[in-house]
Amino acid sequence: MTNVAILGCGYVGVAVSRHWKQQGLTVTATTTRPERLPELDVVAQRTVIVRGDDPKALIDLLQGQDTLLVSVSTKRTQPYEVAYLETARTLVSVLDTAPTLNQIIYTSSCSVYGDRGGDWVDEATPVRPNLPHYEVLAGTEAVLLDAATETRRVCVLRLGGIYGPGREIAKIYSRMAGTTRPGTGSKPSNWVHIDDIVGAIDFARTQRLSGIYNVVDDDVQPTRDLIQKVCEKYRLAPVSWDAQQSVSPSYSAKISNAKLKNAGYQFRHPQRMV
Repeated sequence: MTNVAILGCGYVGVAVSRHWKQQGLTVTATTTRPERLPELDVVAQRTVIVRGDDPKALIDLLQGQDTLLVSVSTKRTQPYEVAYLETARTLVSVLDTAPTLNQIIYTSSCSVYGDRGGDWVDEATPVRPNLPHYEVLAGTEAVLLDAATETRRVCVLRLGGIYGPGREIAKIYSRMAGTTRPGTGSKPSNWVHIDDIVGAIDFARTQRLSGIYNVVDDDVQPTRDLIQKVCEKYRLAPVSWDAQQSVSPSYSAKISNAKLKNAGYQFRHPQRMV
C-alpha cells in the first residue's frame, strides 16, 4: 500500500487527494482550519490539522509516508514567509525522522521567472522574481531542492495560472468586459487546467521525477487575444487597451513545457478552454 500525504489542501490539494484516493492510495490530507475537516474526509482516508511551522505536527504527519505533496497557500492575514518559507524550513528540519519518505513534490509558480519582456523561458532560465512574495516562492524552492538525497527525490512543479471547475477563465476575464485596460495586452498568457496539474503531480510521483518542471499548456497567446475570445464567445462588451497607461507586469514570459512533455507527460488540455 502506498501512503501519500498532502500538506495544504486548497483547490489543487483537494483535486489531487480525490484522484489519489480513487487510485487506491492511502491519503492523509491536512488543513489549518478545523471547519474544513468534513470536506476533506470525503477525499482522503485520514485528515489532520497541521500548521507548516509546527515541527511536531510535521513529524507525526510524515510517519510511514512514501510521498509528500507540498501545496500550501497563504491567507490574507498570514505573511508569505510563514506560509511558504517557514513551512519549507520546518519540514526540512524534521526529514531525518521520516526514513520512508522517498519523494517531495512542491507546487510552485512560474512567476519566479519575473519580467522577461515576453521572451521564452524554460527550467534552465535563472529565476528573477520581481516582487517580494515571488522572492519567497523562489526561496522556498531552493530550500526544498537542497533537501534532496540519493534516496529522497524533490520535484518542483512551477504552475501557470490555474483554471478549471469553479475557476473558469471566462469567469475571470468577463469582469473586464467593457473596460479600458492599461498597456497593450501583449503579455503572454500562461495557464494550466486543474486536470493537468493533477496529472502532472501524479506523473511526477509515478515516474519519481526530481528537479524543476514547468506545468503550463501549449497556448501562449497574448492576454488581449484570450480576453477577446471570452468577450466574443459570451457576447460581452469588448475590452479596450490604452498603450499610454504604463503597466508593470508581475511576470511576463512565454513558459516552455517541453521538459515535462519530453519526460513523457501528455497534456489532457494542451489548448486553452474558454
